[in-house]
Amino acid sequence: MQTAILIIQCKDEKGIVAAVSDFLHRYSGNIIEVDQHIDAEIGDFFMRAAWELESFDIPQDHILETFQREVGEKFGMKCTLKFNEPKPRMALFVSKLSHCLFDILSRYYSGQFQVEIPLIISNHPDLKRVVKGFGIPFHFLPITKETKALREKQQLDLLQEHQVDFIVLARYMQILSGDFIRHFPNRIINIHHSFLPAFVGAKPYHAAYKRGVKIIGATAHYVTEELDAGPIIEQDVARVRHQNTVEEMVQMGQDVEKVVLSRAIKYHLAHKVQVVGNRTIIFN
Repeated sequence: MQTAILIIQCKDEKGIVAAVSDFLHRYSGNIIEVDQHIDAEIGDFFMRAAWELESFDIPQDHILETFQREVGEKFGMKCTLKFNEPKPRMALFVSKLSHCLFDILSRYYSGQFQVEIPLIISNHPDLKRVVKGFGIPFHFLPITKETKALREKQQLDLLQEHQVDFIVLARYMQILSGDFIRHFPNRIINIHHSFLPAFVGAKPYHAAYKRGVKIIGATAHYVTEELDAGPIIEQDVARVRHQNTVEEMVQMGQDVEKVVLSRAIKYHLAHKVQVVGNRTIIFN
């Protein structure tokens, strides 16, 4: 079923929901999802509406301009229009850890993710054999301090060549430059353990174990130039018992990481994430 998704932001006032619903009704749009939110602190209204396109009376390339003329301008709306087809194109960046990659590829293969994966980029060769079984091109681009700028240019060239819409850092252990990030604003998703910044370094779980932490977790967020401080998309936690070993804590953390990352990808694919400053609204 081909659908359109309209995302709206404007100052809150009476009549917005009625005006949007009336517009879709007048042009024979069958609404299948709608969610709204009012941010009382800034006084803004947010809405996400999805409807079937089969019987809709406006051609796809004229929907947004027609809506803006008939509804959006009256309310001063900022509007974004998305479609569920064609499928978005997602690139994966990986290093050595495989748990997030396996989970994503499993969901992709089973059809849980309505997405295309045209390539996978890595700074290590370790996961090439994993990717080979899925028939996805694997690009090994080793990175040193001296070659970082060159490698990022090669990565950007590959992403442009394959018409990539967004990127997922599936435990990619490299810091992206500000120039690279600016090519994909709010279109790079990263996952990290929720100890940050309390337990930084190569062995955060060992440090957490020594402190006797009771909760471990993971955070998926959009990448910004400030390290691990971008708009948060999803989080979750798992409880730690005193008898859990470091190895068990690592496994628990990886389990949470892959689930949280996959949820974030699903929200992004469904256009359910609205970035407001450095926060996000996640539509139901």
